[in-house]
Amino acid sequence: MKQSPLYEQIYMDIAGAIAGGRYKPGDRIPSEKELAEQYDVSRITSKKALEMLAKESKIVRMAGKGSFVNGPEELETVNEKQNMADGASGKLRLIGVILEGFGNGFGTVLLNSIERECRSKGLTMVLRCSDGSIDNESRAIDDFLKLGVEGMIIMCSQDENYNPKILQMVVEHFPVVTVDRQMKGIPVPHVGTDNIAAAKDLTKYLLDNNYRGICFVKPDADETSTLQERQKGFVSAMNEYGIITDASNWITDLRATLPSKHYDEMIEGDMEKIFRHLENHPNVEAFLAAEYGIALILHKCLLDKGLDKKYPIVCFDCNDNIIGQYPFTHVKQGESKIGQVAVETLLDVINGNGSTKTIMVPYQIVEQETI
Repeated sequence: MKQSPLYEQIYMDIAGAIAGGRYKPGDRIPSEKELAEQYDVSRITSKKALEMLAKESKIVRMAGKGSFVNGPEELETVNEKQNMADGASGKLRLIGVILEGFGNGFGTVLLNSIERECRSKGLTMVLRCSDGSIDNESRAIDDFLKLGVEGMIIMCSQDENYNPKILQMVVEHFPVVTVDRQMKGIPVPHVGTDNIAAAKDLTKYLLDNNYRGICFVKPDADETSTLQERQKGFVSAMNEYGIITDASNWITDLRATLPSKHYDEMIEGDMEKIFRHLENHPNVEAFLAAEYGIALILHKCLLDKGLDKKYPIVCFDCNDNIIGQYPFTHVKQGESKIGQVAVETLLDVINGNGSTKTIMVPYQIVEQETI
């Protein structure tokens, strides 16, 4: 006989205790932490059991006070009690945010938007950066669960396999929304950019300006979904123009922009790779950089050789420039909208109204205007 999920076992035990009179209306029942220790399960599992009981109005969950067996008087005043509890205890509604990192190219506007939207919704954002490490990401998830966050917004660290802790949260229906990087095939809400379409439009910008020998340049991170999609969009645009792409003409192994590799030796090594590539591929006419940091390294290399006027560079993202002048033609992602929609989507999931839909926020191609 198939065994019920652990959260259903906890749910049945408490529901049975309520029906049998062991817990009477107004009695406090064990907390998520106490149930997790009692049943030797994760807090995600115990939280799911309590959420099921609350959804059926068997219990009332009051922030800062605990969970209590429901009764007629509790049902009538639950919202009032919730507000009083929050006000009296100063209880914060926490949302966990895990980003790989953030900088002038991408992430700063996104982060500001998430914090601003959380604040407008009465939520408090807690932040951790993974530096692209699944281990760091896992520790952040564990810490956030201990803090009692209601849900998480995650820019996933990606390797050959997805982080099992994220998969566990998805399976156990803990509220999670991914941003920027999508977990393909996993039923979790996602907010981001259509990277394939954006890369096609960026490539066509060069093609329409009569550049054909376009070198695609990206970091050495083959498992990152956004980079895969941008490469796919580049190839698709080239094929539409009747140009067969040759991966040997690309630069795909730069490392200095990877989160854990930001140091001078890596930059020097990447610049040397670019110098050699230019010497060995005289057919190169222009560069498409998959990231803003890559574009900056390319520009430095060309500037050092006095070739910065010869080879145009286009890229994804750019520095957040308040005067509207940019050194590269680039894809401007809707970071502010992504942050806002991510918080709204997470709240929908927390409130039981969410789905596993993917939301693509509009982007635009911004043409170069050198400062």
